[in-house]
Amino acid sequence: MAEKIPVGFEGRHTFKFTQADVQVFADLTGDHNPIHLDAEYAATTPFKKPIIHGHLSSSVFTKYLGMEKPGGPGSIYMKQVTEYLRPMFVEKEYEVRFRVIEVNERRSTAEVATEIYDLETNKITVRGVGSLMNKENF
Repeated sequence: MAEKIPVGFEGRHTFKFTQADVQVFADLTGDHNPIHLDAEYAATTPFKKPIIHGHLSSSVFTKYLGMEKPGGPGSIYMKQVTEYLRPMFVEKEYEVRFRVIEVNERRSTAEVATEIYDLETNKITVRGVGSLMNKENF
């Protein structure tokens, strides 16, 4: 039997998105808001350049929790509560951080703090809490 993941377990991964990623996300979702796709339009906004869709930025949670510990293959992502605190930009390095904050062994579930940090400023851009089920890990 695999060793169960305890409260306090942490994971970190660096990543960045390209403008092509933003375009694919816009095409998949139908969200073609010019704030994400049009540099000329974005220059007239407080951000001065295109920003990444909020849900694209938080999609890294499912990528890593679905493939890496504390989640991993076989995990069921049951819930995600998310706050978008700061804009994110293409071709910029970010770090996603996970911390197990609660485990329910009877239900094989865990609550996981989910955060994205801008590596340049070390400020949180996105934060939340996800709920996972995985009989092997919890």
